[in-house]
Parts: sequence; structure tokens; C-alpha cells
Amino acid sequence: MRLSGLVSHRRRRTFMGNGSGVSRGDRNRNARLARLRVLVPATNAIVGIDLADKKQMVVVTDHDSKVLARKTFRCRAWNLGAALDWAAERAAAKGWAGVTVACEPTGHRWRVLGQLAADRAMPFVCVQPMLTSWARRSEDLTSDKTDEKDAVLIARLTAQLRCYVPEPVDETWGRLRHLGARREQLVIEMVSQVQQIRALLECVWPAALDTAKQPFRSRTWAAALTVICGRDGGDLARPRRLGAARFEQAVRREITRRGGCKPSLRILRHLFTALTDPTGVTAHRPGALERGAFLLQDWHTAADRLADTETRMTDVLDELKLTELVTSIPGLSAVGAAAILAETGDPNRFATARALVKHAGLAPREKLSGTFVGRTKLTGQGRPALRLAAWRAVWGAQRGNAVYAARYHHLTTRETNRLTATQAQTVIAAAILRQLHALITTGQAWDPHIATHGANGRRQLALAA
Repeated sequence: MRLSGLVSHRRRRTFMGNGSGVSRGDRNRNARLARLRVLVPATNAIVGIDLADKKQMVVVTDHDSKVLARKTFRCRAWNLGAALDWAAERAAAKGWAGVTVACEPTGHRWRVLGQLAADRAMPFVCVQPMLTSWARRSEDLTSDKTDEKDAVLIARLTAQLRCYVPEPVDETWGRLRHLGARREQLVIEMVSQVQQIRALLECVWPAALDTAKQPFRSRTWAAALTVICGRDGGDLARPRRLGAARFEQAVRREITRRGGCKPSLRILRHLFTALTDPTGVTAHRPGALERGAFLLQDWHTAADRLADTETRMTDVLDELKLTELVTSIPGLSAVGAAAILAETGDPNRFATARALVKHAGLAPREKLSGTFVGRTKLTGQGRPALRLAAWRAVWGAQRGNAVYAARYHHLTTRETNRLTATQAQTVIAAAILRQLHALITTGQAWDPHIATHGANGRRQLALAA
């Protein structure tokens, strides 16, 4: 996605404008390297491990990536404790005070390795697989991929501090992450079922889709289709014979069973009229509607499971005492905030709000060299599921939040550097992440004035008063 109208904050400030001659980006980078240096001290050897199902390649290196020892362990991840003990012995024999364990975040095996390292008081870091892939050619001018080579590359990148601190283990935040993954699976499943039902109806009974403006969001339409495909077995002649009154009664019972109150009579009338519409492949109609009945059952089941999962997610927010805080942002629901936090984990682990935005891949990528100014685009890196959760939150926030609505209107209507609708929504998604980080790390509720003018604008207003 291009953001050619978005000007980064780096272009608007002078890098050497402060007394120290160090920019904010430099300070953030220095702080990150200092945190990593604590975990990868010069007195520790580095244990690089290439994880697999039953074969684990373990290599012990110094900070110049010189191999001190290497061994293949044919075991599963939970049996790697012996490998860590072996690596510690080899490092101690070479005069090292301790070891730092490093691996790629492969599946859930890295969590197991992190637990084993924590039990032995060994520092533990992770290396992005993308960095390992890029480093293969620089190692020996080939793109060969072997377990032996990757283990050395993991250790080399760790020595260069091109690694990161994995998310801390926390029972409550871990539960929220797993519930978020479950919710995403159910959403994907429901979208797939809706697409299949729509495709079937477009083929055999397209008139049914025209009876409601948004049929799959209408409880009446879904209940009526359940009656037609379920009770009547897809036979459109049967509800016509029984009459409109009995059809309405059956739909009312179905809506009540699903927890609703009363149907939309307008949609019912349109659906009853559509029963006589001959448009569609009538030869496939009985089989397609029978299949549609199965899909409707699966759809309703998935909807019930989704509602239960979302209730559990909001319960976790209550347990974390964050519900009131995150819902202080108008237009952001507790479920929407929980979906975002399920992907971020505890926002306190991010040093800055910009780090969280970069984690989502919503930070702009710049191309600047001398007087050349290239197009600004999104990085495309980061966590896609977090990007999607923030994107979904934009739709409700844009309608229910006056600050975001005004920001969107300004970005899409200004005279210079006007953004498209998608670009403006991307800016708002990044703003939601930044402000969620600020709310949770400071413990203060959302302030529309700060959201509009920033914290500096609030200070200037206080000084003027």
C-alpha cells in the first residue's frame, strides 16, 4: 500500500536540533541495544539452536561466530534440557561465564526452549527467520539451507544483537492470545460459510439475496432461510402451499429459538414473494438448498462459538482491569480492543508506541537520499494479524469517534498531500495502536484533546491558561 501523501515525522524535524546531537530514533535504538546487551553480555558464549520436530542442531560460538562446539540431538523440544546442559559445560570449559540461548520462533517449540532456558537461569532471545534467510548468502555466497548453517547464522545474528526479546510468559495474557487465535479461526470459518451460501443462492435462487439489503446480517432473513432449507427441505412449493401466515409463525419460532424478539415483516413478505421466482438453475435447486441447510447449521454453530469466545476475551480484559480503560476510546468496543491486545500481548513490553506500530507493519517506509525524496509506503513487515485487527477497529471508530472522523475528513479533503480513503484509514489504524499503547502504559483514560493535538498541545494549553 502506498502512502505517498503521508509525510513522516522524521522529515519535519532536524536530527541535530538538540544539545546532545542525538535524535529520538538514535535514543530509542541505543536503549534497545542496551536491553539486548544485558541478555547477550560479552562474558557469555552464544548457543544457537535450529529447532525441528525430532532433530535439533545445537552450536556453541563466541561473539565472532567462531564455532566452539557442535552437536546434533535427535529428540523433541521438551528433551532439550540435556542439550542446554551440554552447551553450558562446553562454554565453561572454554572459559565463558555463561551462555545465551538463541533460536528462531518456530511453531511453539521456541516457547518450550524458552521455558527450559528459564529453568536454568539462561538468557533467551529469538532471531527473525527473515533475517536468517537474508544472512544465508552473506555467510558463504550461496543460498544453501541446512540445519548446520542455520544454527551458526542464528548465533552470528545474536552476537550482532540482531535479535529480539520474546514476549514474557504470562498466564492471563497467554490465555488472551490463544482466545484471539480461536476467534480469528471462527471469523474465517464464518466468512467461508457465508461465501458458500451466497454462491449457492446466486446459482439456484438469486431472488433470495435481493430480499434484504444485507441478508447475512439480518436475523429475519437467516431464520427464514433456515425454515425453507431445514423444515421444508429446500422445497419452495411447500411454504407457498402452507401460506404466508404459517410461514411467518415458523420464522417467529426460529427467531425466538435463536434469542431474537420479532421478525422484519418487510423481509418476510419479500422472501415469500421470491418463492415463486423461476430464476436460477432449477435442476440443482433441491441439492443446493440441502447443502445450504448444512452450511446454515455450521454457520449458526460457529456464530454461537464466536459469541462464547468473545465473552471469554472480555472476561480476560476484566481480569486485567483494562476494559474501562480501552473502551474509553469512543467507537472502540471491548471485543475490538481485546482482538488487538490478543495480537500485541502486554503493550508495556514495547518501549514506544512507534515500536508497536512497527510491530504491526503500519509504519511508513521512507526512501531519502540527499535531495532525493521517494514515495512513502507501508513496510509490509510485522504481524499481519495485528494489522488486520487494527484495520477492523477502524470501521467502528471512524463512525463513533468524532476525533477520528475529523482526522479522516481532513486527510481526504486537504489541498496538499491528499490521501485516498484507504490511506487515511491506515493512518487511523496506526493512531488507534499508538493511543492504546499510551492508555495502557500510563493508566489514563482517552483524552480527545490529546488525541487531536498531542501531549505537547495539552501542555501548551495549560501554560497559556
